[in-house]
Amino acid sequence: MSDNRKITINPITRLEGHGKVVIHLDSDGNVEDAKFHVTQFRGFERFCHGRPFEEMPIITQRICGICPVSHQLASAKACDAILGVKIPDAAIALRRLQHMGQFIQSHALHFFYLASPDLLFGWDSDPGQRNIVGVIGAYPDIAKKGIRLRKFGQDIIRSLGGKSIHPAYAIPGGVINSLTEKARDDLLTGFEPAYDACYSGLDFIKEWLEKNRDEIERFANFQSLMTGLVNDAGCPDMYDGKLRIQHSSGNIRMEFDPGDYLNFIAEHVEAWSYLKFPYFREQGFPNGSYRVGPLARVNIADAMSTSKAQSELLTYREKTRDGLSGSTLLFHYARLIELLNCLEVAEILLQSEVICGTDIQNRASVSNNEGIGVIEAPRGTLIHHYRVDKYGVIEDVNLIVATGHNNQAMNQSVGMVAREYIREGHVREGILNRIEGAIRCYDPCLSCSTHALGQMPLNVKIYSKDLQLLIQLQRD
Repeated sequence: MSDNRKITINPITRLEGHGKVVIHLDSDGNVEDAKFHVTQFRGFERFCHGRPFEEMPIITQRICGICPVSHQLASAKACDAILGVKIPDAAIALRRLQHMGQFIQSHALHFFYLASPDLLFGWDSDPGQRNIVGVIGAYPDIAKKGIRLRKFGQDIIRSLGGKSIHPAYAIPGGVINSLTEKARDDLLTGFEPAYDACYSGLDFIKEWLEKNRDEIERFANFQSLMTGLVNDAGCPDMYDGKLRIQHSSGNIRMEFDPGDYLNFIAEHVEAWSYLKFPYFREQGFPNGSYRVGPLARVNIADAMSTSKAQSELLTYREKTRDGLSGSTLLFHYARLIELLNCLEVAEILLQSEVICGTDIQNRASVSNNEGIGVIEAPRGTLIHHYRVDKYGVIEDVNLIVATGHNNQAMNQSVGMVAREYIREGHVREGILNRIEGAIRCYDPCLSCSTHALGQMPLNVKIYSKDLQLLIQLQRD
């Protein structure tokens, strides 16, 4: 660094977990370097060693209180593969329904609780107002709709798993209980207000896009690889499918069985973050870095799987065709299109004949020494990979969580926004909020994402009270 001018944002607010941003300025007060540091560590990849594989859906959902269903389902799919079983159709439908509940509650939480304060009040508004309490006071109708929409997603999860956080439901070979006809009928009454809340959000974000188009063009707008699961029709599939990697420009597009992910995806480490940096092997790091989550899934889709969401996708593409599709701020728009899609899928599932079926489990013994479960979590692609001994005892665990996939993209977004708005040393609170907002667009779950032990480089610096570097210890 050319001098010691440094800006630290710690902690980053309105996201799950702990992280900070450190920005270094050059002698002219312009940004020389900016990094997003993930400062917390979770050791699930290690302390699961020695556990019976059947316990993994319960253990790993404790990684997160926001998206426990996603971890439970990815884990259950990995365990299905260890058993070598195909689970019954009713169990698949019930898992998918629970997953839609997870998406509904998580996307509603992010848009209405965490993102809306910036969109409604503006980046430079009073920090004391930029929160859900402020939204409730100034925009009570929007706040109430968001709260009720999230509750509807939680009701779906609770109807299946008994509770909305850390439910016991998906198990190796199926699920633990069927859905009663009464519970089905009760859930079906909730769709009209849920659709109304979702469309309110969509109407608002489309109007906001038109009013703020110039900033959207400048706000961490970059071309990148994007990744997500798609079905045979090229529609995003949150539970199953092929993993598609596609570049924004269209010059790279490939699909592969997610069970082969190690042939296509590798992980890079840096000394300054506990969160690893996945990348597409063929392109290397950092060129092979990619984005996952709502923006990626919507951009790589050939179509959406439901009619209402397909109509919104066409509108989205019309509004973003002039170089906007890579803008990080459009995560918010894409998230609402997905929310609508998930509401439609949940309604279709609840209206299906199989949803109250009672054939929900297939029992078996260990057939394979490894299993890989891949799904789309609300924040992006989620990979659980287990290896077991002949008794089914866990010997190795690899977890690549959505936030990890987005790590390099979040760092790139932070750097771009910092360079765009910090000039000649002029910094105000609203600029720092924009930098935080670049990270919030990805809706990161930092608690989910850091698991490896003994694989990461370490760089410890000890400074004197006048900030002179005294000792530097480094492990590669």
